[in-house]
Amino acid sequence: MTESRTSALDTVAVASTDPEREQPWAELGLKEDEYARIREILGRRPTGAELAMYSVMWSEHCSYKSSKVHLKQFGELAQETPRGPMLAGIGENAGVLDIGQGYAVSFKVESHNHPSYVEPYQGAATGIGGIVRDIIAMGARPVAVMDPLRFGPLDAPDTHRVLPGIVAGVGGYGNCLGLPNIGGEAVFDATYYGNPLVNALAVGVLRHEDLHLANASGTGNLVVLYGARTGGDGIGGVSVLASETFDADGPAKRPAVQVGDPFMEKLLIECTLELYGAHVVAGIQDLGGAGLSCATSELASAGDGGMHVELDKVPLRDSTLSPEEILMSESQERMMAVVEPANIDAFLAICRKWDVEAAVIGEVTDTGRLVIDWHGQTVVDVPPGTVAHEGPVYNRPFARPDWQDALQADGAEKLPRPSTGAELRSTVVQLAASPNLCDKSWITDQYDRYVRGNTVLSQPSDSGMIRIDEETNLGVSISTDCNGRFAKLDPYAGAQLALVESYRNVATGGAEPLAVSDCLNFGSPEDPAVMWQFAQACTGLKDACKELGTPVTGGNVSLYNQTGETAILPTPVVAVLGVIDDVTKRTPSAFEAAGQAVYLLGETREELSGSEWAHVVHGHLGGLPPKVDFAAEKALALLLREGVGLLATAHDLADGGLAQTLVESSIKNGVGVTVSLEGDPFLALFAESTARVLVAVPADRTGELEALAAKHGVPAAALGTTGGDAIVVEGQFELPIAEVREAWSATLPAAMA
Repeated sequence: MTESRTSALDTVAVASTDPEREQPWAELGLKEDEYARIREILGRRPTGAELAMYSVMWSEHCSYKSSKVHLKQFGELAQETPRGPMLAGIGENAGVLDIGQGYAVSFKVESHNHPSYVEPYQGAATGIGGIVRDIIAMGARPVAVMDPLRFGPLDAPDTHRVLPGIVAGVGGYGNCLGLPNIGGEAVFDATYYGNPLVNALAVGVLRHEDLHLANASGTGNLVVLYGARTGGDGIGGVSVLASETFDADGPAKRPAVQVGDPFMEKLLIECTLELYGAHVVAGIQDLGGAGLSCATSELASAGDGGMHVELDKVPLRDSTLSPEEILMSESQERMMAVVEPANIDAFLAICRKWDVEAAVIGEVTDTGRLVIDWHGQTVVDVPPGTVAHEGPVYNRPFARPDWQDALQADGAEKLPRPSTGAELRSTVVQLAASPNLCDKSWITDQYDRYVRGNTVLSQPSDSGMIRIDEETNLGVSISTDCNGRFAKLDPYAGAQLALVESYRNVATGGAEPLAVSDCLNFGSPEDPAVMWQFAQACTGLKDACKELGTPVTGGNVSLYNQTGETAILPTPVVAVLGVIDDVTKRTPSAFEAAGQAVYLLGETREELSGSEWAHVVHGHLGGLPPKVDFAAEKALALLLREGVGLLATAHDLADGGLAQTLVESSIKNGVGVTVSLEGDPFLALFAESTARVLVAVPADRTGELEALAAKHGVPAAALGTTGGDAIVVEGQFELPIAEVREAWSATLPAAMA
């Protein structure tokens, strides 16, 4: 610390004597009334360090100030899954669910959107690192990650900049941690140009007794910061960057994006798990968005209400950092623990064993205040709850946009359709080769999907599946989904459609859907039309969760996702986690043998608006999205679970309809199929009605399938038989698997070359 910085130190004592000092509250993202509220809380002007803390903690990313009024309805849902009460839910670092046999799983999905546009590799990498630390903080060992991604048009120059970097960042960090990447999405749309979405999910496993929560209880207990040193990277980082729109030329503010070190994170994981095993941790919090500002205020407010920290004891990579910068830094691979004095020697010894630096920087108090000193002078003295939980709450105006009615009236059902077999065949190939439906192995081959040896299913399967117990074969299945076009047409139904697709994908493998984590990606909350979309999506998701009995365990809101006046498609990504008692009995998604009977389960309606066909062939978006039928989805999921062992394969119908499902079911193992379609073959192939799954069963067990479908009231139509080396639609066309595979697999490599 330099002498000039010491003499200029803005302490609480100084702040009390010069109340009119000008402060950069606007530059830090605060509104005038927010700054006035801080002065009212403190009874004086804030110090520079206090202003830094309030600015990052009251940012949109950290405080949810524009979304709280809508998110609270998720707390109204019954906090119970089909397997029993949630062990931890909304408000914790991640949700925790009981899956039986004494095991619990923790999972959560979050966003790292704007940092990944500014610096694609590090933005995406630290997104993975941050979500993994949320899982560690619950007491769980991370076992897998997933990455729902959104990009601008595949042929756009900026997509060629951000896509390779983002994919490399996700893979580089996750691979170094030894975590399999078992699924996600890669979706392309013009609205994501200049504002890609990088959502990251992690899942971890723990025994019930190993659950840890974030609180600082026990007066006199010690506060320990351990992991990487604090540096200048990420000062203001995601907390500020994610709270503002980009202008047409890029982000208006470019704070340093966090720089990740996955090898340090791996040490941090193993060190933390050993600390748990030694029972030397009384409370714990990861350091993500808002860094020390978040960790100290949240731990203190969730515990006995007080904490004293000596900031000069924080290990630094840069000795010139000011107190404000230390508090705002979002340097990665850091954790904060509360430790009883009797356990501190054992705690520090375990950290030394793993070569993880640790420093006692403070203690828990009963003062009800968060007090932070810098070289003996107090620079922060605040009620911690006002920083962590009592930020501004905006009931922002929202209104159905005046263009919504015209958009919904412009249905895709009126668009010109292919009418001949040759035209149908050409359309199947065109869709299979389109950016959203094509082979994504250019992306997924950069990820290690099988490290640790417990991956059961991964892309391109409908869902990812991980074995939890190697003796009993207990496992979990996870899917993430969202069709932003559906959400644009009807945000209430769009959120529900995201949920039911994830729910169905989990069920196709034979798992029982349990609960939801969501990542709600929207444009600027200052736009009433965007806030209407957000409000509608939240209510739609809540209503759907209530219908399906799948509570929301937590998640993330990402706002200000727009470039200039162009907001992204509303993108409420929904992750569903399910449990399967024996992963060896899961149902695969691709045809595996010839001579099996193929059935379509569910009802097909004339639902083309928002479809991949309308998007790819006509560049059209308008009309109403497919109807959501919760009773049909639940009945279908029950059938799929009861059908484990009977069903040879099961693949859900979603983007691209039956045509794309036939393509994906045939390509993987090179097993063709011959089907006969009733009615309009175009609708049968390309409609995107919900609650539908394509299944195959041994030819001598069709009666069992039909009886099971009748039991659950699920329509079951016999379509044909597996076999051969082509997809054959009788009376219409024959499409060799080799031909469609070539088209399907060439798109991404050609674009990225």
